[in-house]
Amino acid sequence: MKGGKSKADSRKADSKLAVRKTKKEKKVKDPNKPKRPPSAFFVFMEGFRKEYKEKHPSNKSVAIVGKAGGDKWKSMSDEEKAPFVEKAEKRKEEYEHKMADYNKKLAGGADDESDKSKSEVNDEDDDEGTGEEDDDE
Repeated sequence: MKGGKSKADSRKADSKLAVRKTKKEKKVKDPNKPKRPPSAFFVFMEGFRKEYKEKHPSNKSVAIVGKAGGDKWKSMSDEEKAPFVEKAEKRKEEYEHKMADYNKKLAGGADDESDKSKSEVNDEDDDEGTGEEDDDE
């Protein structure tokens, strides 16, 4: 090789410059946590998908249905979108109430579980102690 670096030399240089990425642990999702409410567009799409599938039963593509729904949504006036916006707002209010209840349960629920686990451990210790005394006598 004439004055050039070998592949091994260039790899060493790259490895020195490269920033090592650390793997981040994923947060475990709580299955009891309420789902976020859909936007007005997604509320519209719920009905639009049914209508589109009735008119085009041979269509199997999700992308085509989504594109057609997006085009129709863009062409609608604010007055036509109003009922979907209202439904989305109602769902958002319901979600906020559910989240408030969920957060209350999280705040109060953690203390209840720790008390239960402590009492179960104490009960087991009491049972074992009485059983041993009977055997000794």
